[in-house]
Amino acid sequence: MKNLKFVVYRENKYYVSQCLNIDVASCGNTIDEAIQNLKEATELYFEEGEAEYHPIEEALLGEYAVNG
Repeated sequence: MKNLKFVVYRENKYYVSQCLNIDVASCGNTIDEAIQNLKEATELYFEEGEAEYHPIEEALLGEYAVNG
């Protein structure tokens, strides 16, 4: 069993859920739907075989501004 870390953010009218350990993302109309869809997507990703998993001990969500 692998522990997966993810982030959820709003993009226009949808919530986007993105896994930090693997290159998988999903979305939904609500936060709960976005998380549930991500769980299903990650399960399918690991079922397909050659999954590239990056363990993450700790995660910090930050924000900063750049000119551009």
